[in-house]
Amino acid sequence: MNPRDIKIESFNYPLPDERIAKHPLAIRDACKLLVTDGVEISDHVFSELPELLPLDAMLVCNNTRVINARLRFVKSTGAMIEVFCLEPHFPADYAQAFATRGRCEWQCLVGNSKRWKEGALEMEVSTASGNTKLTALRADVPAAADNSRTIIFEWDNEAVTMSDIIAAVGEIPIPPYLNRKSEDSDSVDYQTIYSHIDGSVAAPTAGLHFTPGLMDRVRSKGIDICEVTLHVGAGTFRPVKSECIGDHDMHSEFIAVSTSFIRKLSETVGKHPVAAVGTTSVRTLESLYHAGSLIAAGRWDGEVPQWCPYEEDANKLSAKDALSALADFLESRGEDTFVARTRIIIAPGYEYRIVDKMITNYHQPESTLLLLVCAFIGEGWRDAYDHALANGYRFLSYGDACLLSRN
Repeated sequence: MNPRDIKIESFNYPLPDERIAKHPLAIRDACKLLVTDGVEISDHVFSELPELLPLDAMLVCNNTRVINARLRFVKSTGAMIEVFCLEPHFPADYAQAFATRGRCEWQCLVGNSKRWKEGALEMEVSTASGNTKLTALRADVPAAADNSRTIIFEWDNEAVTMSDIIAAVGEIPIPPYLNRKSEDSDSVDYQTIYSHIDGSVAAPTAGLHFTPGLMDRVRSKGIDICEVTLHVGAGTFRPVKSECIGDHDMHSEFIAVSTSFIRKLSETVGKHPVAAVGTTSVRTLESLYHAGSLIAAGRWDGEVPQWCPYEEDANKLSAKDALSALADFLESRGEDTFVARTRIIIAPGYEYRIVDKMITNYHQPESTLLLLVCAFIGEGWRDAYDHALANGYRFLSYGDACLLSRN
């Protein structure tokens, strides 16, 4: 079947609200871990992961850090306006945007926008770098396809950066399906222990189960731990509203991967198993293959298109050759980091080229992430989810995990 013809209703399953974990366990690696290759299923605890991974594996984590993306302004009328910062607009580079002083522009979703027809929103902000007045103005440009708007932020203290501001008054944006407000504990609970590159509005939640001690045990087994960056956008929560996935537009996400890692990966793939922590790491790694293929074909324009993996001749290069082409391209330009965007959709019919094992949580019904899992282990995903539901597993972002081996 052409992946575009897949009906999303085929990826539904019953998920009672009481099975959605509203908070994480007190001990991160004490959660349940289901292990399956799509055929055999076994139950474990996440703390057993070092013994379940191959000794010669490469473990790849997404080091993105969730920002305090929700800014709440109160108008003089008392109306609350929520400005949800999705990604920087100018400067578009994340690091530069966080470091700006005095002014920057972000693409944002605006809550209660009917109460903000014109004029500026204001709030007083007290930061570690000093006090300032923050104003927000809507840029005079049409809303984007996702209904986001370009918001101009300005403040009157040049000692204060945008990073200072969101750290001081922003709120951590927990997933909407938790049906609760953010709590102080989420500032810690909703970050992986290895997060250090600001930019996401949602956590790569499979990584939430790792503890420093568990990471040390993984290293002690001789398993190589590497990092990539994919900044998770709000689109990760956007439901598939079309009947067929061919009519669903995937959101674009920012990725950054060091050239040295890409070269190392080109020497690893096919020789040692590559285990990805979370679907965001999976999307990043698989996007590297297709970026390399597009570069080799002279068709690279800075973004991995949604449907390029399913085009004729899309998978003709070996993984090693595609990654080598990407590394050669970067080295020839003197670039130490590959920075790009990806819209890749991974669905049944996709041919995985890089990832052999995946650590992930349980995903929402009728979601693109469930399509990704099915592409990895086949129809056995249904048995795995049925088993998890029948055996007390907790679902979604703060829930339990599974270790999948490619079928």
